[in-house]
Amino acid sequence: MRLDKMLGIKYPFIQGGMANIATGEFAAAVSNAGGLGLIGAGGMNTEMLRENIRKCRTLTDKPFGVNLMLMNPEASDMAQLIAEENVKIVTTGAGSPAKYMPMWKEHGMMVIPVVSSSMLAVKMEKCGADAVIAEGTESGGHVGEMTTMALVPVVADAVNIPVIAAGGIADGRQLAAAFALGAIGVQLGTCLLASKECPIHEAYKEAVLKAKDNDTIVTGRISGTPVRIIKNTMAREYVKQEKAGADKMELEKYTLGSLRRAVFEGDVKNGSLMAGQVVGQINSIRSIEEIFKDMYEGYEAVVKGMAQGE
Repeated sequence: MRLDKMLGIKYPFIQGGMANIATGEFAAAVSNAGGLGLIGAGGMNTEMLRENIRKCRTLTDKPFGVNLMLMNPEASDMAQLIAEENVKIVTTGAGSPAKYMPMWKEHGMMVIPVVSSSMLAVKMEKCGADAVIAEGTESGGHVGEMTTMALVPVVADAVNIPVIAAGGIADGRQLAAAFALGAIGVQLGTCLLASKECPIHEAYKEAVLKAKDNDTIVTGRISGTPVRIIKNTMAREYVKQEKAGADKMELEKYTLGSLRRAVFEGDVKNGSLMAGQVVGQINSIRSIEEIFKDMYEGYEAVVKGMAQGE
């Protein structure tokens, strides 16, 4: 079953749970455009999450969900809140949701963890996950090591639950590839940064439009906290100091609050401009509806062309 049928939405697209970006308003806009909008709990406290869930409900009658970063200090309270608020779909990252699974299942929720390896995918299936999001290192933000091209098929072969592809997907060609690799749909993030509805600062959007295909870099790879962002003054200095042997405390001065500086203040020099490798494909600001329509029509054109041997 494809993702759109599985979730009762128009397109087989999930929006990534981007911390400090994926508000209730943004999630509602994604859902109204035919995808599955997610409220990103990263960067929120429990009360903020409650407000965003309720706000989202006032703006859409379509399905939406919550992305819960399990490293959040208030993750347990948030997990309880998501169940109490009767949110039917939750995606998770940065850990295992196993301890919350009985409660969530009791409330009839669909649980879809993000995974970066087939081993983790198997563990998630055993603990009761309904599907997994196999996210390749091409994606923006926190990344693993395996590419989407390599990761999705091994995960699809390893589990009996549906697999959603993420990382490096911005047009119909990549959507077609994701289906060919064994995915039932895709998660999108970077291409939505350049949407009219995305609440990031205009300077951040401009940086996304200007970025070329090789303009992202991974910080924190040596220290074990890899994050893909657009190259800027902060990123270059961070990597320089990291290679020189700086410890986590020294490096934290570059990253502490840096995502908020980028999102809210538009600090494109010292902010953390999270974006994936597909950033070089993005060159205009469009509505979410236009992005989705163009991607799906592009996919259909690719499939038709392949069938005709073109």
